This record gives sequence, C-alpha cells and structure tokens, in this order.
Amino acid sequence: MAGPAAHFSDEQFREACAELQKPALTGADWQLLVEASGITIYRLLDQSTGLYEYKVFGVLESCIPSLLADVYMDLDYRKKWDQYVKELYEKSFDGQMVAYWEVKYPFPLSNRDYVYTRQRRDLDVDGRKIYVVLAQNISVPQFPEKSGVIRVKQYKQSLAIESDGKKGSRVFMYYFDNPGGQIPSWLINWAAKNGVPSFLKDMVKACQNYHKKT
Repeated sequence: MAGPAAHFSDEQFREACAELQKPALTGADWQLLVEASGITIYRLLDQSTGLYEYKVFGVLESCIPSLLADVYMDLDYRKKWDQYVKELYEKSFDGQMVAYWEVKYPFPLSNRDYVYTRQRRDLDVDGRKIYVVLAQNISVPQFPEKSGVIRVKQYKQSLAIESDGKKGSRVFMYYFDNPGGQIPSWLINWAAKNGVPSFLKDMVKACQNYHKKT
C-alpha cells in the first residue's frame, strides 16, 4: 500500500523564514484584523469558501524559540494543556509521521477531526537560528472517517520562530482551516479571530509549565 506523499519543499521552509523577516502582505487584499498584546493578525478572504486565511506576527514573551518549538511539536503534552483536544496522536507510515487529531466542538455541533503530516526544521539563515514547522492535511486509508465526526479536508499551517533578542520569541504563523459541515462562515471567522490569539496565549503558558510536565 502506498504511503502518504511528502508535502513540504525547501522553498516552503524558506518562505516561512522570509515572512518572519519581512511580512508578505502586498499583491493581495490582506486586511489588518486585530492588533493586541504584541500580536498582529491579518486575514485574506478565500473566495471559494467564504473563509479567511490568516497571517499572525508578533512577539511571545518569556518563551525562548527552542522551547516554543518543542512545546508545539509535543502532541502528548498538548493533550494536557489544550482543552479542545479529544484525541491526538501520531503514527508512522512508510517512514512518514502522520497525525490524527479530533477536536471537541460545542453541542449541537459535531466534532471535527484532522489527518495531517507535519515537519520541523531548525535552520540557520544568515546567522539567525529559525525554527520552522509546516503542517498540512493529507488523506490516508489508515485513518478512515468516523461516524458522527466531520473530517476536515482543508487545513494548512506554518510556524516560524526566532529569538526576539531577549528572553522571548518572534513568531510568524500562517493558518487556514475549513471545518466543513453546516457552520455559517461568519461563525467560523469569528471563532478564528478569537481563537488564534487565545491559542498563542495558551501556548506561552504551556511553555512556562513544560519543565513541570510529568
């Protein structure tokens, strides 16, 4: 049986690094959405879905880049600090790690699940140490859809992290997620607007507790 295809090129990692240095917001109708607590979020309307792509820039204080990258990659630990996780684990298929993630949705909405691959690289770019993680949904027969759970078939995320020169991290994150089903686009967009900053705050708190994990 054929395994999942690798999705990430050297160019994709370079693009994430470049965004960290100079945000690429020209040539498209990126709108400033929110600016608060050192975080700036832009969004771009995806015409085919009515949903938005997001770019997030900012500084997360009191969390060094290597620790932030470790916390982001540690799926077992995420089950402890992310209240929306119902199930989350990785398996290896033909040498490639594939993650399964079921997300709790409030009643009467159905839970969503994701099957995705991700890759981390620790790069040296002109003397700057940059940690990059790319993730994207894939389809593999080993993870069939579950009854009562809606499979997310459009998901893409990239994260680039470097030192802010102090004890924190400069961060760039790109995010697009189409949860499918019958949820109105305005509700999905509202949730994303509020959810992205909340996720980053939770991740900083998770960093601070990481050394205490059992």
